[in-house]
Amino acid sequence: NIIPGIKVDKGTVVILGTDGETATQGLDGLGARCAEYYKAGARFAKWRAVLKIGNGLPSELSMIENAHGLARYASICQENGLVPIVEPEVLMDGPHDIETCAAASERVLATVYKALADHKVLLEGTLLKPNMITPGSESKQAVTPAEVAKYTVRTLQRHVPPAVPGITFLSGGQGEEEASIHLDALNKLPGKKPWSLTFSYGRALQQSCLKTWLGKPENVGKAQEALMHRAKANGYASLGKYDGGFPTLDLKKGALFEKGYVY
Repeated sequence: NIIPGIKVDKGTVVILGTDGETATQGLDGLGARCAEYYKAGARFAKWRAVLKIGNGLPSELSMIENAHGLARYASICQENGLVPIVEPEVLMDGPHDIETCAAASERVLATVYKALADHKVLLEGTLLKPNMITPGSESKQAVTPAEVAKYTVRTLQRHVPPAVPGITFLSGGQGEEEASIHLDALNKLPGKKPWSLTFSYGRALQQSCLKTWLGKPENVGKAQEALMHRAKANGYASLGKYDGGFPTLDLKKGALFEKGYVY
């Protein structure tokens, strides 16, 4: 069964007095909109908060502002029967190493879950959509999938309560195969993981499909086949059973990265 959902935020604006940090808009009238979305058949929603690393970022102001927005959104969604996907994306832009990404992501998640608790959000009725812990896009540090898995799971173990049923990772500019391999490594890693670890990829799920389709009716069949290949690859990766081998047009590490990505 396919359960429909909807993105309910209205994009980001710069927070005055910060180094280009942003807050997400869309709380005004959200309750009424969520009620209409539920009537139309939606059963979950998504709200993306964006945080940066570098030169002391993310700032305390940025983390608090974005955590508050996510918590208010989640509370309003639940009030109207929608499951909120909570997405605090720590961007991979920059030259930082994997340890720096882990430290920043830990601070962000701690702030977000404090806000969710303050707003009495039912964690059992939420999903988390975080970034994986990787070096920055301009970093020269080489890491293995096992290292990405170790840092990512450690970060989650420290700050995501076991009441959260599922973690649906964003790809954040990773290549298609890269994102699948990292997800597989997360699920293969031994240790306590009380949440389902799965995917909510955009670019890393759709890129081969879109490049194959090119908007041409005669390419629809091959494009659907490309999408199915990536969906199957990530399905196996969600079980820790992906060994590669699924076709993709994008094997290059970080090939889908776009600085300051907005959608």
